[in-house]
Amino acid sequence: MFMNSAAKPDLDQLKEALLTMANYAEVAVGRAVKAVLERDDRLAEEVKAEDRILDDYEVQLDEMAIRLLAQQRLALPAVRVVAMTMKISQNLERVGDEATKIARRALELNREAPLKGAGDIRELGALAMQMLKEALDAFVQGNLEQARAVIGRDREADAIHKRLHETLLGLMTVNPEAVKRAQHLLVISKSLERIADHATNIAEEAVYLYEGHDIRHTGKGEPPASTPPA
Repeated sequence: MFMNSAAKPDLDQLKEALLTMANYAEVAVGRAVKAVLERDDRLAEEVKAEDRILDDYEVQLDEMAIRLLAQQRLALPAVRVVAMTMKISQNLERVGDEATKIARRALELNREAPLKGAGDIRELGALAMQMLKEALDAFVQGNLEQARAVIGRDREADAIHKRLHETLLGLMTVNPEAVKRAQHLLVISKSLERIADHATNIAEEAVYLYEGHDIRHTGKGEPPASTPPA
């Protein structure tokens, strides 16, 4: 539920709104992947219909965050919470976009016969969902070990996507009738790889929030030799 625009936000309300948004994002990804694997049009349509919810939450969270920062009485740790909340909400909105993209491709695939030889979609979908869940849990609980584990699995998601990409290109080469279906699966695979990337971003932001150590663009999840004061 969105906060009344006339109300004065606080950090607890901001966190609560982010957790609600995170739940919507997780559900959207789960439904989208299931729509592909079980050829379920109903689930795909639900994902498409609810995409706007995540868009609205991002706008709401940004507004709450800006108003909190405008209060000019927040300590540095609280400012970090606000800043990271804005970054995470942006990642969650993009996760929702990728889930919607998967749902649309699922609807297209469901009109065709199943394409054999693309089993890695299930593996990549499970990994992307697990990474997203664990990254969000790490952020909420301050579990830096779990956050770093998520960061470490990004390469695994990349490898599965690459393998699936090569498999689908091979299918397209030997079976021209499979081209259209393979293209849909290529888009789905790329969306799942991007969801894993967004999960990694969230995990990196959790490390920064709790440790004050910015590990973005370094490819590393190791703790710093010394943690700067908050």
